[in-house]
Order: sequence, then C-alpha cells, then structure tokens
Amino acid sequence: MNKTDCSERVKRALSMVQLDKFRNRYPGQLSGGQQQRVALARALVFEPQLVLMDEPLGALDKQLREHMQMEIKHLHKRLGVTVVYVTHDQGEALTMSDRVAVFHQGEIQQIAAPRTLYEEPKNTFVANFIGENNRINGRLHSRDGERCVVELGRGEKVEALAVNVGQLGEPVTLSIRPERIRLNGASETCANRFSGRVEEFIYLGDHVRVRLEVCGKADFFVKQPIAELDPALAVGDVVPLGWQVEHVRALDPLLEAV
Repeated sequence: MNKTDCSERVKRALSMVQLDKFRNRYPGQLSGGQQQRVALARALVFEPQLVLMDEPLGALDKQLREHMQMEIKHLHKRLGVTVVYVTHDQGEALTMSDRVAVFHQGEIQQIAAPRTLYEEPKNTFVANFIGENNRINGRLHSRDGERCVVELGRGEKVEALAVNVGQLGEPVTLSIRPERIRLNGASETCANRFSGRVEEFIYLGDHVRVRLEVCGKADFFVKQPIAELDPALAVGDVVPLGWQVEHVRALDPLLEAV
C-alpha cells in the first residue's frame, strides 16, 4: 500500500477504537485496556474475511465495551467480515451475534439465533446459561402432544410446553423467564396462577427484580419495569402471580454438580 492509503487506514482503525489521539504513544504509555483496543485495531485494519476474537473487550469499562460491541457489529455488516467471537458474557453474545453456539464440556448444546436461544432453549443447561431463569423441579404428570402437566413437590400442577421430557413420573425442570411472570391483576388471564410472598426488592434503574417465595421456592424472581411496579407493594405482602403456558418449558432434570 502507498503511504497515504496506509496512514488513512491506520487513522480509521484507531478512530474506531477511540485511540486516534494516542497514535504517537508507545505501548508502555498505554493502559491495559488501551493496549487491548490497539490489538483489536491491528486485527481489523487489514479488513480480513475471517477474524477469531477471544474475549477481546474484557478489560474495557461498560460504556466503551458497549461502543466497541456496536463497532464490531457494524464492521461485520459493512465489510462482510465473519467474526468467530468467544465470550462468557451472555448479554454480549446475544447483542452481537447472528448465531450463538452454547458449549458444555466440549459438546455443543444448541446453535441458534440469539432470540431463539433465549426464548426456546432445548435443555436445562442452555436455559440456565443464557439469561435469568426461574427453575422449579417437579415430575411429569401427564402429556398431550406438545403440552404437558408437571406436578410440583407440594402437589401444585403447572401446565407447560413439553420440550425435553421423559416418561410419566420422571423428574423434569420447569424453566420460566422472570420477565414473563405477571403480578397482581395482570395475572388474571394467565393459565398458571399461584401466589407468592415478597421477600426482597432489587433496584436496577429501569427495572426492579422482585424476589418472592413461590411454591416453596425462596429464590423465585420477577422482573418488573419501573413504570409497571405497584408502589404500594412491600416486603411480606402475598400477591397473585402467573404465567402463560407458552412461557414455561418442561426440560430435562437439573443434575447437581458433583
């Protein structure tokens, strides 16, 4: 490449990682996070067809990390670069990917688009690994095609999607996402209805995680947007709650770690 083209491409690559003002510094004059961004720029400056990235944003702060996620995603779309991206950050995987492969002990558990992986996990490991997940243990009571009824430890019955279940009477794990659970009046139209005792509120800015005791399970979480949270709700209150059949999946039983 001629000198002008080379300089322009270097400038563009450094700008992409927000280091154009540091272009004349030596490596020893950069922080660990800045050095990591230089390595990323070096990998992308040649506009290759395939890039393997192994947790490239691990040392960056949240704001810069999110910026770089979008930059890599846009570069992929603009240049057609295929990126094989290794990460243990589930949110990062869902944000950046066209397809996600979840591995466990060297075996692929599921390959799917991010939304499919989150909404339709094929087994308990994937459901637990990707995003938040309420797990309730029970036994398969009956099955009718794609739906089934699961009996819980205290005799309660839950109607669910039969995704990965065995024979009648065998143990299963129910998987329910916290944001799919409805509280108070919003639960009246739900097929599965129970009550829960409020144990704790965890404020997270745009939403609140409410920890309840439900069906004997003390760490059952409901995710409520701030605008939908009942301000009168308090610790110790017993409230009705529920979820639709299509939002609870009956999966293989959770194996305890040895």
